[in-house]
Amino acid sequence: MADRFRLTIAQLNPTLGDLAGNAALAKDAWDKAREAGADMVALPEMFICGYNAQDLPLKNAFTLDCMEAVRQLAADCAEGPTLAIGTPWVEGTELYNAYVICTGGKLVTQIFKHHLPNYNVFDELRIFDSGPVGGPYAVAGTRIGSPVCEDAWYEDVSETLAETGAEFLLVPNGSPYYRDKQEMRLNQMVARVVETGLPLIYLNMVGGQDDQVFDGGSFVLNPGGAPALQLPVFEEAIAHVDLERTAEGWRALEGDFTRHPDMMEQDYHAMVLALRDYCRKTGFGKVLLGMSGGVDSALVATIAVDALGAENVRCVMLPSEYTSEHSLEDARACANAIGAHYDFVPIAEGRDAITATLAPLFGDRPADLTEENLQSRLRGLLLMALSNKFGEMLLTTGNKSEVAVGYATIYGDMAGGYNPIKDLYKTRVFDICRWRNANHCAWMKGNEGEVIPVRIITKAPSAELREDQKDSDSLPDYPVLDGILQILVDDDGSIADCVAAGYDREDAKKVEHLLYISEYKRFQSAPGARLSKRAFWLDRRYPIANRWRDNG
Repeated sequence: MADRFRLTIAQLNPTLGDLAGNAALAKDAWDKAREAGADMVALPEMFICGYNAQDLPLKNAFTLDCMEAVRQLAADCAEGPTLAIGTPWVEGTELYNAYVICTGGKLVTQIFKHHLPNYNVFDELRIFDSGPVGGPYAVAGTRIGSPVCEDAWYEDVSETLAETGAEFLLVPNGSPYYRDKQEMRLNQMVARVVETGLPLIYLNMVGGQDDQVFDGGSFVLNPGGAPALQLPVFEEAIAHVDLERTAEGWRALEGDFTRHPDMMEQDYHAMVLALRDYCRKTGFGKVLLGMSGGVDSALVATIAVDALGAENVRCVMLPSEYTSEHSLEDARACANAIGAHYDFVPIAEGRDAITATLAPLFGDRPADLTEENLQSRLRGLLLMALSNKFGEMLLTTGNKSEVAVGYATIYGDMAGGYNPIKDLYKTRVFDICRWRNANHCAWMKGNEGEVIPVRIITKAPSAELREDQKDSDSLPDYPVLDGILQILVDDDGSIADCVAAGYDREDAKKVEHLLYISEYKRFQSAPGARLSKRAFWLDRRYPIANRWRDNG
């Protein structure tokens, strides 16, 4: 009976649908495990295909390709450590989220996920069948239990594994980021080790997939909940976990322990990684955006440079007569500070031509929101023309406050392929800008120092679509607006909850009204990095046609 066991865990970044590329990543990790004398190498949940695959596994040809890729990978990894990897799997008429154990070139065990998440961004209950709760599998004379992701959030699977002889738990995950998620994971996994008395290895994937960002942060716990190892967040890592048999059972030896940064840095890193991976995985090497001289576009431009490098970012100022001198100065100053390409494209001539074209139809009707939106839509048209001509993906720059209440022009400033700050309220935009000016990390490709001019952060926000316009003309001040939205959107609270929190009922009702009537805009908006448990899209799904209002 062996008294030592070496497990290599691979916290890696798969690309959804790139079966050959994901298999190559797994093979490279296996090679490193073999060189390190490991008994086993583990990849995360659904790694061969990438995660979250949504409805793709329902396409039988896709799942069969995944299964064949795993079989081929097993054959390629025949002489060396056992390989464990996640994949969709068909067994008879059932479709499973499976974790496959490969030894000696063969698939020796398939573990089928039992608890299928059906909340937030997950719809696994409509895609997969629930697998039976099984027992452990043997690797190098050691019995291992693998609750697959959600299975470890419940007592039954881990307890069954412990009762049927598992000596430690290996939990493969595809767990996406939201603020404070890691603490929740730790609490849940501590509960499992306390209940079972077994060491637990929590393995998570890393990387951006559409709106979701997987943050890694894999860790190892010993019985009682004492941490033995912790990997970084938002970065790929391969680590070797050494376990030793003692009189009290298996224990993990202490390894590297990476302390995780605060939530401000994690949010920023999530947005950078999300954009970097979205571009890489969709084939875009360069991006552009409208640079208004305001705080949102300044932050998006800075994120883009940190994600892709200054040489791959184009900032375009599209001024009208309502654009202030401060905005002109600030836009150029920010573009220069981050080192991005800067273009100046006035819209007056184009807007005059459009106005003249519409004049016979508009007649003597007074100017209103229509003329304001013409400016925004003309800017969207010009930016999309540049995107088409130069092959650069257009980024949108609306923060969560604006996205929530529709303070944006559909087919105008909402036009584009991705929005890095879509789940960032305006008040947090200001905080993140100050944080980025004061901090620089190795994973950022942009410059150090004050990359966002202070005046951009401190001046009153304005869309500058009419004379002396301020956001506060149309909306409650942002601290009030964001506080109400936090209750109505993030907490699913009521008007009464807003009033109880000290907000004016009239403000709360106005915000609620704007939130509901803007649903159609969000339905057509670009995807963006998910930072909270209630991001717009999969986390919060509301009908467009809806007359109900909270009269409490």
